Amino acid sequence: MTTVEDRKKALETRLNELEARLHGIEDELESHAAKDWEELAVEREEDEVLEDIGTAGVSEIARIRAALDRIEAGTYGICVKCGDTISQERLDVLPATPFCSRCAT
Repeated sequence: MTTVEDRKKALETRLNELEARLHGIEDELESHAAKDWEELAVEREEDEVLEDIGTAGVSEIARIRAALDRIEAGTYGICVKCGDTISQERLDVLPATPFCSRCAT
């Protein structure tokens, strides 16, 4: 069985990975300096993909930080909507989830 401390470590690891990825995306977005119109068009398409990945990363970072806050508060694994316990199986799949399976739908 996975402990809260194990989940905390996994969440912190994922948070570090995401923050590094976002930093890399920012660097990539700032590095474009093509002079050719075709290259600019390709770079712009790539930028849109990177921005979408960055937006998803920012959202996941927020969920992870909220989960870490719940761990610190001693409320991790308790549904923020109904107060029921979130199943271990659900936390295995979605460790940052604030909702039990019933409230997530």
